[in-house]
Amino acid sequence: MKAIVQERFGPPDVLELVDADRPEVSTGQVSVRVHAAALNPYDWHMLRGDPYVARLMGGVGLTRPKCRVAGIDFAGQIESVGADVRGLGPGDEVLGFCHGSFAEYARTTGDLLVPKPAGLTFEQAAAVPMAAVTALRGIRTAGRVRAGQRVLVNGAAGGVGTFAVQIAAALDAEVTGVCGTANVDLVRSLGAAHVVDHTREDFTEGRERYDVILDNVGNHPLSRLRRALTPTGTLVANGGGSPGRVFGAVGAMLRVIAVNGFVRQQLRTILPATPDGPAREDLLAVTALIEAGSLTPVIDRTYPLADAAEGVRHLERGHARGKAVITVA
Repeated sequence: MKAIVQERFGPPDVLELVDADRPEVSTGQVSVRVHAAALNPYDWHMLRGDPYVARLMGGVGLTRPKCRVAGIDFAGQIESVGADVRGLGPGDEVLGFCHGSFAEYARTTGDLLVPKPAGLTFEQAAAVPMAAVTALRGIRTAGRVRAGQRVLVNGAAGGVGTFAVQIAAALDAEVTGVCGTANVDLVRSLGAAHVVDHTREDFTEGRERYDVILDNVGNHPLSRLRRALTPTGTLVANGGGSPGRVFGAVGAMLRVIAVNGFVRQQLRTILPATPDGPAREDLLAVTALIEAGSLTPVIDRTYPLADAAEGVRHLERGHARGKAVITVA
């Protein structure tokens, strides 16, 4: 099979397309034929070996990537299943989490897969897992958004932000999205009642106060974010960080945690939805929203597998509009 690999940590543009062994499945595993895989800041950090503390803990690998094949989101078809896997079979179209998804074939477990909604292309489906589940956890799980609340999504045009705006709107919240000039119409079309162009206006300096703020950007001090909240409002800081900002994101998260115990407001943090926690339950929740017509993936651009390094460079430059996706022939 063909796979995008990286031998050592370093600039992500040194990815190579190589021949690799086709994965075999053990009793609890599933082999999948990858049709599309999404690009994420998570992949960028893992390719670079960031944060360094993760290397020391063994989650990434100390001197080289623990998993040489990049990618974690995917959509495709099941090739084979292990003897202990139930409810899944060859030919099923699925989406979910799968380490090493920048390849023609990959291996995962059944609890990290859900059926692909019939109305989605494989490219759209690949954009769902990490971004949509992170948005769901930020808005519904950590933010506990309810109907009628005023919700602000900072970074509303990005991968997580485009899903977060739609999820908050589906919960009947009054949504304000913060984005750049070029994305104002997009964010409004996703269900935002109000849109703030951050190049012209700083939402932390306005008079509006919000019940919930989901901050996907980390470009405002905690004190200013708290000023934009109601006295008992909730701030959810998405600590995934943009490429190149991982250490700043860690510091910001620690500040949020430290201050939370001393204020009436609820200050919470989330991380990108890697394959842990109630992954399958959350995947089912977002695909239910998709099937109900309340959630639609936004695709920025697509790249063939051989051009994955260029896709990573695009991600590194920031200002993505929705998700970037790798297509696998």
